Amino acid sequence: MIYIELFIAFFIPGIVGYGGGPPSIPLIQAEVVDRYGWMTIGEFGELLAIANALPGPIATKMAGHIGYEVGGVLGSFVALFATVAPSLIAMLLLVGLLYKFKNSPRVKKMTSLIRPAIAILLGVLAIQFFKTSWAGAGLTQTLLIAVVSLLLLEKVKVHPALVIIGALVYGAAFLG
Repeated sequence: MIYIELFIAFFIPGIVGYGGGPPSIPLIQAEVVDRYGWMTIGEFGELLAIANALPGPIATKMAGHIGYEVGGVLGSFVALFATVAPSLIAMLLLVGLLYKFKNSPRVKKMTSLIRPAIAILLGVLAIQFFKTSWAGAGLTQTLLIAVVSLLLLEKVKVHPALVIIGALVYGAAFLG
């Protein structure tokens, strides 16, 4: 039964998570944290941070780890397959159609209308992580990490993986 649940938990975000990893993250979180309770929001946030620091597609990294934690090696395989299966099926069925209409103004407009929804989903996820961090580390520590991270990313142009590693090291040293 756990393998079916793993498949469903990662297949659904793969189907409705148009645009790749970022729009899938809140959907994966809803399945893994809210629906099945395999992780807390804090654990999910930590996994997301580590997955962002590693190269490759974020959804598959998260699926592999969560699948392994929940169902071992077979669980990892099931979650990974469920994550890529919707894209694989869509590619096989729609490649000719997509190629034919790729420059259509209607398709471009539809794509541009989806972007705000993705931004809202990511914003809600960020607020949830902020609340969890605030509850665990306090407002001062949370704001310190957020402001320093923003400055490093935007002003100093430090690679996001290094900022995430730095925040993890800071949290382990001063908040653990």
